[in-house]
Amino acid sequence: MNDFIREIERADTIVLLGHMRPDGDCVGSCLGVYNYVVDNYPDKSIEVYLDDFKPEFMFLKGADRILHEKQDKTYDLCISIDSGDLDRHGEFVTYFHTAARTMCVDHHISNQGFGDVCFLKTECSAAAEALFTLFEEDKIGQECAESLYLGIVHDTGVFKFSNTTRQTMEVAGRLIEKGARSQLVIDGTFYRKTFKQNKMLAKALESAFLMFDGKVIVSCLTKDVFDENDATNIDTDGVVDALRITEGVECALWMYEYPVKGRFKCSLRSNDIVNVNLIACALGGGGHIRAAGCELDGDKDTIMLKVTELIKEQLDAGGRL
Repeated sequence: MNDFIREIERADTIVLLGHMRPDGDCVGSCLGVYNYVVDNYPDKSIEVYLDDFKPEFMFLKGADRILHEKQDKTYDLCISIDSGDLDRHGEFVTYFHTAARTMCVDHHISNQGFGDVCFLKTECSAAAEALFTLFEEDKIGQECAESLYLGIVHDTGVFKFSNTTRQTMEVAGRLIEKGARSQLVIDGTFYRKTFKQNKMLAKALESAFLMFDGKVIVSCLTKDVFDENDATNIDTDGVVDALRITEGVECALWMYEYPVKGRFKCSLRSNDIVNVNLIACALGGGGHIRAAGCELDGDKDTIMLKVTELIKEQLDAGGRL
């Protein structure tokens, strides 16, 4: 028995926290833990707190039980999942500070480690993959497996990103053997887009431009565009990866101003040379070598210049920084 299972068995009340603007790995990982506990420890009370997420994830068991508003409660154990630091939990971080015991499960290289027990598995493609290594495999049910599979699919871009390893593929295969429905997860939650998502992608591509001899692509949408189209950040899912695969591009910078005027979310993706985690960390964010992000306040053009100058430094150094 590892410490992860031991902490769960010792707690009567458990709360799970993911990061703000939850993506597929965040939602899938949280529901993976939720379903694992519900299946194997029915006497325990477990709750999940997350911001709103894509409706396509609602088919996962337990998704309809996720809480989106803070309550006046405390728990025996709080588990931070897929979050590089505590600030990523937003207002729900209160539960971490008031819990009797705390635990962290993450795979971001920018994570400095926190909690009474910390499992930082940077070799894993996704938090969902990290969790699989902590669960007792014979106790993983179909709903748990499907949640973890979704997490891995989304953080690997359907197994095409450079973070995909032999272990990733083996874990995915074992989850399919447990009942994860591959086609449903991939087609239904990764490739299928709403009309509004396609519309916002078109606007992002229309505003995009190339820099540094075509090695960098940049796009930014302001809050006004979101307001005009009654859109949210969820409706721009996948934009940064569409930018990244542009021919000749090494690094993509995707910025959007939503929902606070003057605050920009910056998402960075690279292919071979640029370590975007170094850039994001320098600007108060973090992530992975090829996928990272941060939030910056200020003027759009000033922020864009600051980020692209850091990208250029690495390009000029040939990725040796």
